[in-house]
Amino acid sequence: MRVLVLGSGGREHALARALHRDPGVTALHCAPGNPGTAPFAENHQLDPADPTAVVELAGRLRVELVVVGPEAPLIEGVGDALGRAGIPCFGPDREAARIEGSKAFAKDIMAAAGVPTAAARVCETSDEVQEALDAFGPPYVVKDDGLAAGKGVVVTENRAEAAEHAAACGRVVIEEFLDGPEVSLFALCDGNTAIPLMPAQDFKRAYDGGEGPNTGGMGAYTPLHWAPPGFVDEVMASVVQPAVDELRRREAPYVGVLYAGLALTQQGVRVVEFNARFGDPETQVVLDRLASPLAPLLQACAIGGLDPAYRPEWHEGAAVSVVVAAEGYPANPVKGDVIEGLEAADEVPGAYVLHAGTKRDAEGRLVANGGRVLNVVGSGPDLAAARAAAYEAVSRITLRGSHHRTDIAQAAAES
Repeated sequence: MRVLVLGSGGREHALARALHRDPGVTALHCAPGNPGTAPFAENHQLDPADPTAVVELAGRLRVELVVVGPEAPLIEGVGDALGRAGIPCFGPDREAARIEGSKAFAKDIMAAAGVPTAAARVCETSDEVQEALDAFGPPYVVKDDGLAAGKGVVVTENRAEAAEHAAACGRVVIEEFLDGPEVSLFALCDGNTAIPLMPAQDFKRAYDGGEGPNTGGMGAYTPLHWAPPGFVDEVMASVVQPAVDELRRREAPYVGVLYAGLALTQQGVRVVEFNARFGDPETQVVLDRLASPLAPLLQACAIGGLDPAYRPEWHEGAAVSVVVAAEGYPANPVKGDVIEGLEAADEVPGAYVLHAGTKRDAEGRLVANGGRVLNVVGSGPDLAAARAAAYEAVSRITLRGSHHRTDIAQAAAES
């Protein structure tokens, strides 16, 4: 199978790595890819959110599957354009991708489908914002209605900060705070059928102990030994399948991966958000544990042949991913600093490095080119071993001013 992966981050590096390991993949291309995918895939420079350019490249390469990594290309209609060209695409069309592209649309889908989620109000004026903040009280949860590159959500005890964020966004969704541990569950969908992957947990706050601002994610781990029995089956029955059914009823069949961000509250499972693509950095640990070939699963979604009884096989043990972030992340990440020590990090048994925000400079040196620069993945027979491998590899990497959390999966490993 000839496969094209769209995107350039750690999630796309993880997807490309898993596809590279698949014996059924005969040619692997990334657009634009990154320095980490270059050794085993052919990188192509283009804007992955340009439908015309993507269709032209996919046709020229004669690929049999396009895997869309980031959300922006989906919102821009890349999936629609590939569908019109007859090229199988793992990723929803523009209408179905609104489940991530608009928080208000997602809430509407959940209400119609009976999916449990936080009570919420859609606000467009300052008066509506103040009324919603009064209704829900602190902690205040304010979400930009549209895409915001991981910076659209503020959770704060400070009412002025919440109101300021709402004013900066324009149209927002303000909702009740959901207390309890959060879990990410990915489901592969072909428009009718959905099958689950392994759940994971990520760490959104920038600093140890859940302190600091929200980020796109500072690390993740799987499996979740503390998840209640039957958790995945419950989520598929009460969250994922009803959402897929509702989208199909609206003639927007969902094809691709549906990411359910969940809170395990005292009242039961509640949806925090839906995303229309693999989550980052959870993808890195979930795919590390995947033993089944990835390409035929993704292609079955794209062409509508997913077996509802199929369940992927998984490697035993655990995986932990630690994000190495640039100085100033998440507010104003510094770019251009040289990265060293990756070869030494890759020599750590059970560990490897995925590129998330890197590039080669004019002198050929590897430099930081984003906020989350690297994902360091460690695996082992249990979480303690996986953590040890990941953090040993992190210790061998040098990036001026960088920072990372030191407590990824710590509580779970010690429990």
